[in-house]
Formats: sequence, C-alpha cells, structure tokens
Amino acid sequence: MQTLGYAARSATEALASFRFDRREPRPDDVVLDVLYCGVCHTDLHIARNHAGYTRYPVVPGHEIVGRVTQVGSAVTGFKVGDTIGVGCMVDSCQHCNPCRQGDEQHCEQGPTFTYNAVDRHDGQPTYGGYSKQMVVSEKFVLRIPDGLHPAGVAPLLCAGITTWEPLHRWKAGPGKRVAVVGLGGLGHMALKLAKALGAEVTLFTRSPGKEADARRLGADHVVLSSDAGQMGAVAGHFDLIVDTVPYEHDVNPYLPTLRFNGTLVLVGYMGPLNTPVSAGALVFGRKAIAGSFIGGVAATQEMLDFCGEHGVVSDVEVIPIQQINQAYERLLKSDVKYRFVIDMASLQIEQA
Repeated sequence: MQTLGYAARSATEALASFRFDRREPRPDDVVLDVLYCGVCHTDLHIARNHAGYTRYPVVPGHEIVGRVTQVGSAVTGFKVGDTIGVGCMVDSCQHCNPCRQGDEQHCEQGPTFTYNAVDRHDGQPTYGGYSKQMVVSEKFVLRIPDGLHPAGVAPLLCAGITTWEPLHRWKAGPGKRVAVVGLGGLGHMALKLAKALGAEVTLFTRSPGKEADARRLGADHVVLSSDAGQMGAVAGHFDLIVDTVPYEHDVNPYLPTLRFNGTLVLVGYMGPLNTPVSAGALVFGRKAIAGSFIGGVAATQEMLDFCGEHGVVSDVEVIPIQQINQAYERLLKSDVKYRFVIDMASLQIEQA
C-alpha cells in the first residue's frame, strides 16, 4: 500500500516529501489515516543521527492520532471511523517477563519502535507518523477518549506517558509532594498530570521568568534551583522528584530536598551522569535515584482515560508538515510552548 510522508534521507538533508510502501494489512491490523502527529525531540535526534543508529530514509513520528479506515478480520476492539492513537511502539515479543507484565517498552528482545526499527515479522523498516496512513497491530492501538482535541492528545502518547509512568508508579496523589525539574515538553505534562492526580506540585527551574506559566500549568510553588536559600527552604520536602531535563546535569542539589524514602526519577536524559552522585545523600534518609522509560500499552490507555476524565491535554503549536524543518531548528532553541503538532491534512498540498 503506497502512501506519502516526510522523510530524512541523511543526517544533513532537510526532511522532504517521500513516497513509500506500507505493508498489506494482516488479520490483526488496524489501518488509519493520520490526523495529527506530535514532534518529539527524539524525532530530531533520529533524523540527524545524533546517536549513530539511524536507518535512512527515516520517517519520524511516534505521537500519532488518526482515524480508522480499515480493520483486519481478527480485530475486535476497533471499527472504521474510530479515533485512535499510536505511541512509541508498534510491537514486542509478547512473551517475556516484562511483556507479560504489560511493560512492553522493556521487552527483553527489544520493542519494535514506531519508526527507525525493523518489523519482527517481515524484516521491513518501520516508518512513523509523519505520513498520510499507517498500518498497526491492534495490540498497540489506543482508544482516544471523547471530548479531547486530537491535536492536544497527540503528545500524550510520548510526553504524557513518559511523565505519567513515574507519577503513577510512585503513587503521586493527595497528600504527596511532587517536584518537577525543567519546564519543557515533558515538564509541562508532569505539572498538569501531577496536579490532576491531586498532589502538591512544585517546579524546580533556573529561569525566574517561568513562574507565571508554571502556575498556570498546575504548579503550587516555584523554586529557583540556582538560589541556595530557596533550595534550603525545601530541604526534606518532596516524596517524588520527576527530572525531565534532557541533557547531562548535576542531580546532587535536588537530593537533600527529598523526604525520607523519597525518590528522584530521571525521564529526560539517558546518558552518563558525569558529576558523581553523593552516596551519603542517598544512604541517609533511604533515598533513591531511579529511571523510567515511556510506558506499556495498558498504562498508556489508563493515562489517556485519566486525561479524558480530567480534561488534560498538551499545550501545542499546530504546524503544517511543510514547516517541520523550521520546527526542528526552533526545538533546538527551546522555542515552543510546549509541543509542536503537525496537522497531517497539510500533506494534501504535496499530492496536488
């Protein structure tokens, strides 16, 4: 099935129109027209081969909202016309311990990512949501609740689940004090979700100018992490810190702000922490540093249902696909509040 999308053909070329073939639908497949696709920092990193493992040509996009146009003979949970979502994964082995527990993102054989991966059944490359159509196994398709604007929903499928997972796993809610480090695509979702869960929410930031926006997004308090007095005033305060900073940074200043048994969870950065972590800051008070990586299918559906009940969506700037290269340049400057989302109807221009 031939379709149209936008692809990077090398690390140095701009993304441009690209015609390619989707697989013929299998009995358990759902075919969808893509309506909106969020733009994640991962898209930029993969397109530019920052990690050194990009398979070109690559069609990015893993924050996808679409409408069902066809279902396979074995599909039971979706029908033509349904509004659905597709996130960061489109398959996993389904039988290892993490998969059986609903943590497909930790599949021991490796999950099949929505793009820049290889389909474990036919060996063909996976292509993402910067495209007109997709074909996805029913097991990795998500129901979108009624009443939420689909453009605002799209980033929930990566930024939303990435921050929901630690909030849910460490039981953020009434009576819990939660801090968020960094206010970007992930940070703004962490604030919204923590507030909707009923926690007392604080933003750690190095930028005084972010206070008004942080409070609008759900922060009860804002602490300047560069101000020793403000940091000292919240010593031993937080049950959970969700650290969304996407680059190497020193986590030591945040550890004294944790309560007994408190945990700091890294969700934005996967590289080495070059500043040694003080073991004493962890040992005394039984504190922990943990990591969290997106979420499984069931957890993502739970998050979407919660967002439907509480009216939570991402703050987005909707763009046509023809502006994707400019959007990447703006991403590098953190010039977006707080997530770009592509209106895929703009692809019609390419077909004219």
